[in-house]
Amino acid sequence: MKEHFEVWEHFVKEDLPSGRHAICKYCGMSYKCGAKKNGTSVLWAHNSRCRKYPFNTPKDSKQSILSFKSAKVPSGSTTELTYHKFDAGSIRKALSFMVIVDELPFKFVEGIGFRHFCGVMEPRFNVPSRITVAKDCFETYLTEKRKLKNVLKSHKGDDIGKEIEKCLLDWGLENVMCITVDNASSNDTAIGYMRRKINGWKTGVLKGRFLHMRCVAHIVNLVVFDGLKTVNESVQRVRHAFRFIKQSLVRLQRFKKCVLHEKINTKKGLCLDVPTRWNSTYLMLNAAIELEDAFERYSEEDPQYVVDLNERDGKDSPDSDDWNNVRRLSEFLQAFYDLTLLVSRSLYVTSNLMKEKYEKYWGDPEKINFLIFIVVVLDPRYNKLDYVEWMIIEIYDSIVASKLVDNVKEALNALYEEYRVSSANDVDREEVSSSKDEKTPLSPKHKKIEVLKS
Repeated sequence: MKEHFEVWEHFVKEDLPSGRHAICKYCGMSYKCGAKKNGTSVLWAHNSRCRKYPFNTPKDSKQSILSFKSAKVPSGSTTELTYHKFDAGSIRKALSFMVIVDELPFKFVEGIGFRHFCGVMEPRFNVPSRITVAKDCFETYLTEKRKLKNVLKSHKGDDIGKEIEKCLLDWGLENVMCITVDNASSNDTAIGYMRRKINGWKTGVLKGRFLHMRCVAHIVNLVVFDGLKTVNESVQRVRHAFRFIKQSLVRLQRFKKCVLHEKINTKKGLCLDVPTRWNSTYLMLNAAIELEDAFERYSEEDPQYVVDLNERDGKDSPDSDDWNNVRRLSEFLQAFYDLTLLVSRSLYVTSNLMKEKYEKYWGDPEKINFLIFIVVVLDPRYNKLDYVEWMIIEIYDSIVASKLVDNVKEALNALYEEYRVSSANDVDREEVSSSKDEKTPLSPKHKKIEVLKS
C-alpha cells in the first residue's frame, strides 16, 4: 500500500500477529492494511465518522466552535468572541462575495496557493471550480436584484411621485423650483402628482408652471442614438471584432504584435463599449479607427477571426465600407462628445434624422421649460436679455424665435411679479409682528423699509 496518501497522517501502522494494522491516532480504532484488498477507503470512511477526529464535526452534532472574529467599534478595531459551525454553503457565499467585492477573476479560486490556504484553514471545505464560483456570483447578483426591486415595486407615475414626495418630506424640502427627470411618460405623471402636492403646500412658484425640467443629457443621448441607428450594422461588426479579440489572452497578445508590426503609435486599447452609453461607443469607434490596419493584419494571421465573426449578427468582419462609416460617424459625434449641440451639414442624412429628435423636445416653444433661458438672463457673465434673444434667433427661424422671445419675457415678468408679491407679504407679516411688541428691535430688512418710507 502506498504511504503518501494524506489519510496516513491520521493513522499509525503496527505489525500485529494477525497482520499489519492501521491504528487511529485519535480513538485507537484498528483496521487491517497492507493487503491489496485493504485499501485506504476504509480509513477515509473512519475519519468521516470518528468522534475524536479534530477536523470533523458529525452531521447530527449541534456543537459549535468558539472563535475570535474581528469587529469594528468606535474606539477602533478589536475582536469579539463568537461561535462558528462548519457550513459549506455559507463559505461559498462568502467566497463569491470576496470575488465580487475585490474584483477578482474567477480563475483565482483554482490557484495553487489559494487551494493550499483553504486546505490548511478548513480541510472540510471542497474549493469549487471557477465555473461554480461564476454561478454563485450570478446567484448573488439575482438575489441583490430582487432586493432592489422590493425598494420600489411599482414604476407607475403616481408611485414615483409618492416616493419623491416622501424624500422631500424626509429632507425637509418644501420650496422646490423644478424637478429634472428624463423623458419617460411615467415621469410626466409623477411631475403632475408633485405639482398638485407642492401647490397644496403653498410653496410652488407660479403654481408649478416650471416644475418639469427635461434632462438635457437624456435628450442628447436620444439624439445621438438616432444617429447611431443609421450605421448600426457597421458599429456591430466593429463591436464583435473587439469582443472576439478580448475574449482570449492569446488573441490579445497576437493583436498587440499586429499593432507593432504595422508601426501604429497609439496608447488606445481595445475598450469595448456599453451599447446603452453612446459616449463609450464613440470611444470604441475612435480607438478602432487608429487600429484599423492592425485589424486587417490580424484577419490575415488568424483564420478563425473571419469564421467566428461570420456566425455572429454582424454577418462578417468589418470591411472598407464599415471603416468608412465608422470614420464619418466618429467625426460627427466629436461635437456631441465635446458637449455641444451644433448640427452642421443639413444635407447629411444622419444630421436630418438626429435633428428630428432634437426638434421633438426643443423645437416646439410650447414644450420648452423657459428656466433654461431665464438662468442665462440672470447669469452676470452674459449680456442679460440681449444675449438670450441673439441665441434664440440663431437657433430658430424668425417666426418661432419671435414667439419664443415673447414667451421668455412673459415668463421672466411672471417670476418677478411672483417674487414681488411674496416679498411684500413677508414685509407685512414683519410689520404685524413688530406692532405687537414695541420693545422688539427691528430686523435689518424692516429698518431698510422704514428708511425708504421716511
